[in-house]
Amino acid sequence: MKLPEALRDASVKELAGILPLPAKIADKLLREDGIVKQRDRLNLRLFPYEEPDFVAEWTALNILYEDDFAMVVNKPAGLGVHPNSREGSGTLANQVAAYYLGTGQECRVRHIHRLDKDTTGAVLYAKNEFAHAVFDQEMREKKIERIYAAVVEGIVAQDQGTIDRPIGRDRHHPQRRRVSRTGAHAVTHYEVIERYQDHTLLRLRLETGRTHQIRVHLSSFGHPLAGDTLYGGRQTRIARQALHGEQLLFTHPWTGERLTVTAPLPDDLQQLIAGLKAMGSRT
Repeated sequence: MKLPEALRDASVKELAGILPLPAKIADKLLREDGIVKQRDRLNLRLFPYEEPDFVAEWTALNILYEDDFAMVVNKPAGLGVHPNSREGSGTLANQVAAYYLGTGQECRVRHIHRLDKDTTGAVLYAKNEFAHAVFDQEMREKKIERIYAAVVEGIVAQDQGTIDRPIGRDRHHPQRRRVSRTGAHAVTHYEVIERYQDHTLLRLRLETGRTHQIRVHLSSFGHPLAGDTLYGGRQTRIARQALHGEQLLFTHPWTGERLTVTAPLPDDLQQLIAGLKAMGSRT
């Protein structure tokens, strides 16, 4: 980048302090001589070569959005976001690693948030350390919006509302979470989209991102997700929890543009909703 006249005598350290970069990235660039000043120009080594960090497994990805800084992938049901170790396999991270290798992209796999194994929908990835730092900050400041579609059992009476209940581990079940006074702060906002004979279609927005948050909140609310047997739902109409990460809204880390990425409903959820509609809707 070209330096303005007023900054041409500034030191590299002084310039690092005023660059529009996350502090973590600016500090690393200083340590690794990644900021190079040449007369009236400043060069930044923002995108160094990176070794792949997961085992590559080749399969087609459903990519909803991609540029040099970010990628959004539509995750299918039955697939974890990442393995338990770098040597693990059978997850979305392994597929993303293969995609990067196959397209000549020298970057690590950096997911910004997670979805449960049987939850479908949009997952955001940062394609370099700079984007990762920006997205992490956006997550902490609750600037990345995550919108979900869900089918729950029963008729939700209020058209919209907020579930504000802390969530902690269930000491009686290693895989479950539960509402707990000593748990972490958790807030989920909901809106009724359509009511059927004995189910309700909801749109949900996460304010926090606790493990199993939507599943725990809806179960504690008396309306477990259809198909979610871990939290009281019945598996009569769908073979997994009826939850889909429908939209991600985030600010592009480089351009500052506000982006909205939408993941279409998967076939099993479309079939579930069509079957419920055929039985009749309520107002």
